[in-house]
Amino acid sequence: MSHLSKLLENNKAWAARMVQQDPDFFKRLISVQRPDYLWIGCSDSRVPPDQITQTKPGEIFIHRNVANLVIHTDMNLLSVLQYAVEVLEVKHIIVCGHYGCGGVKAAMTRHDYGLINKWLRHIKDIYRLHQEELDNIGDENLRLNRLIEINIIEQVHHVADTSIIQRAWKKRHAPDIHGWVYDLADGILKPLVSIPAGAHLEHPIYEFDDLAV
Repeated sequence: MSHLSKLLENNKAWAARMVQQDPDFFKRLISVQRPDYLWIGCSDSRVPPDQITQTKPGEIFIHRNVANLVIHTDMNLLSVLQYAVEVLEVKHIIVCGHYGCGGVKAAMTRHDYGLINKWLRHIKDIYRLHQEELDNIGDENLRLNRLIEINIIEQVHHVADTSIIQRAWKKRHAPDIHGWVYDLADGILKPLVSIPAGAHLEHPIYEFDDLAV
């Protein structure tokens, strides 16, 4: 059996098992999608959001990219964010990275990786802004993991800086935004930062004062 055929067979077995456990499982999924959470995470295959949070299909809306970045010119990310906030009306947004992230590690080097250099540039900018703290960490792995944490915190603020979020805060006082880091070594999620709906931003220049709702 080919690798792809095995995936298809696994899918059939899973679908049959779901129906056996709950005959109405797929009927409910067809009828409505109303998740409480938007997950913005890293594409790393070792960090499956639904498994590590034990959420079921329909409970968590997911966007993933290299190093869990929130870039204000990324139409894919912004489209997901707008749909999750304005249509699905999620209550919480979770930006989740993980220790040992290869994208962040690559951004800490001066190596030319080709096209992905453009993406990693955003992490290099974060390193530059926090260089004094990071350069004072002698252990390379500890320095990497600290930059991973800082990157997550920065991306949480990037989410809050959007007009999408600020309009939702004004309209329905939600969602709250959270930054978590996942440890591959033990499978545990660690909260790093939270921004409650309606909070003041890091700098007032990012706060819109004329949003229509």
